[in-house]
Amino acid sequence: MVSKLKVYLALFLLSLALVAAGCAEEQAPGPREENVAQTPPQAAEGIPEDEPVARIASQVEHSVVQVNVRNEQATPFGEQPQEGLGSGVIYREDGYIITNAHVVRGANQVNVAFADGTTLQGEVLGGDERTDVAVVQVDRDDLPAASFEVDGNPTVGQLAVAIGSPSGFESTVTAGVISGLNREIPPQLTGTGGQIPSLVDLIQTDAAISPGNSGGALVNRSAEVVGINVAYLPPETGATSIGFAIPASTAASVADQLIESGEVSSPYLGIQLADLSPQDAEQFNAPVDSGVIVEFVEPGTAADQAGLERGDIITALDDVQVEDSGDLLAALRNYQPGDTVQITAVQRDGSERTLDVTLDERPQQQ
Repeated sequence: MVSKLKVYLALFLLSLALVAAGCAEEQAPGPREENVAQTPPQAAEGIPEDEPVARIASQVEHSVVQVNVRNEQATPFGEQPQEGLGSGVIYREDGYIITNAHVVRGANQVNVAFADGTTLQGEVLGGDERTDVAVVQVDRDDLPAASFEVDGNPTVGQLAVAIGSPSGFESTVTAGVISGLNREIPPQLTGTGGQIPSLVDLIQTDAAISPGNSGGALVNRSAEVVGINVAYLPPETGATSIGFAIPASTAASVADQLIESGEVSSPYLGIQLADLSPQDAEQFNAPVDSGVIVEFVEPGTAADQAGLERGDIITALDDVQVEDSGDLLAALRNYQPGDTVQITAVQRDGSERTLDVTLDERPQQQ
């Protein structure tokens, strides 16, 4: 009797220990979660409820910094010092700041100016040219990190507030709306002198973005960062109030990889693409009216091994519809090298097939 009681008691205590251990495992946050803001701070007192832009600015402006860079530029008279500036958004309270790769490209000195008036020297952990995202680290662990909206996309027409340091005017606030999603801009129209490559899957906004805003925050009504400001169409193009931001989900994903390893691993299909417009589809009697045409398949790559062929028209990746190359590249960012995806492709005779493609890792030179 006593021995059975002891056994039951031991089993009961063991079960309690296992439950407690399981709860601890579920609830214990990792290093990233401990340092990433879960919710935005409260708006400053005294700002009326019917002043949403002012309330948003009071919640986020302390999380936006000015990034001052210095590098050497080759001239006919030798190397000459050059200074530049951009903006950044505090991603983690333990010293990590997201900015644009083109802001810190080639910098041999980076200084970060905070909203509280302090300035610290920063170190560039790394940057990804394809997304134009970079991470700067400073030696401080009490930073007011911004809250990033990484689980969804903003809605076209919703309020958008841009915060940054255009032309060195710190904590400048401009407001507008989300004008469009999934935008693509070529390098010659970015307002950065062609320094950055073609960017895809961007958020478009009419909140004013100017030189120096690059790397700053695009914020929604809930004071969550929905994008990292990256470019604008300059006036000489005939554009008015057309700016662009990198989605927060992309910026956070790239930043996490840079913080973890200093590098970004990107999936690679191994194909050259061309968009199929409705006009082209009608002119050439294509079997579908939109999608991405496979112009070339690199031998030995994921696409080649899966059976994609020149002339195929990609119309979907898993459950994401592909109407142009921007859709395809944006969808691929949700995967890692080694993942297997299903690509729906239409052949020239109009027949549709679904291919399982195991993604390669993008070569460094690509």
